[in-house]
Amino acid sequence: MNQLFKIFRVDAAEANKISASPDDPHQHDFEELIIGMEGQLEHFIDFKTTLLDAPLVSFVTKGKVHRVIPKVKKGKCDMWVLRFKSEFIPEITFQLYARYHNHAMLKLPNDYCFKRLTVICEIMNNEAQQQNPDLSVIKHLLSALFIMIEAERNKIAPQDEETNASQNTTLQSFLQILEDNYKRPLGVDFYAEKLFMSARNLNLICKNILNQTVTEIIETRKLIEAKNQLTHSDKNISEIGFELGFNEKAYFTNVFKKRTGQTPTEFREEMKKLLS
Repeated sequence: MNQLFKIFRVDAAEANKISASPDDPHQHDFEELIIGMEGQLEHFIDFKTTLLDAPLVSFVTKGKVHRVIPKVKKGKCDMWVLRFKSEFIPEITFQLYARYHNHAMLKLPNDYCFKRLTVICEIMNNEAQQQNPDLSVIKHLLSALFIMIEAERNKIAPQDEETNASQNTTLQSFLQILEDNYKRPLGVDFYAEKLFMSARNLNLICKNILNQTVTEIIETRKLIEAKNQLTHSDKNISEIGFELGFNEKAYFTNVFKKRTGQTPTEFREEMKKLLS
């Protein structure tokens, strides 16, 4: 996807079209949130298939192998699909990965709380259709949307098994500490000590839930912020790299290109074109 944010609606006609020729299971380079008001959603993720009736919420993190097929039920299907890059809301990206790792699909009651979600989607869609949409408005609305969804999920989501719950709690604590310290040149041992555990066990938990080592997660968080700064600030490359703990511009550029396929300058130029 070449945009920071995209929103569209799937109706019965589009659902029938997708159902007739569904994609193969795949990965994508963006995050995807689906809010279903009517119809059904068939979701293959984590090597199992779930069929859920609306009202529903589905969130798929970047890199997860999955396939979604919207389906018509009683002649109706109506779903909002929101796609966004990790750097669009960098401050909560990893929290979303942890929260939805084991709960990609969520059934919600058709009440006032759910209707608020659809209203926010409509406001975001209206803003996105403007000639010069204000992405800061959309960003804040998207963050509010996830806060509301999380509040509902906490009311109704089943409790994980004790081991999984403990691991998810540890991961959440690690991600919170990371959010406060990712700009500093700190390694695995610092975070493990903060959590009163060994570096090995912290790595095992991170690999189990996010399929990344602690070092990879720290680096990923830095790069998400780097993309955010390259997109939304006028800071030079060296300054951005230095603020994120990279002492040399060349090292920052090499890491950025290795992970993204572009140099920081190439990424910045691409974002300028997309946003102009």
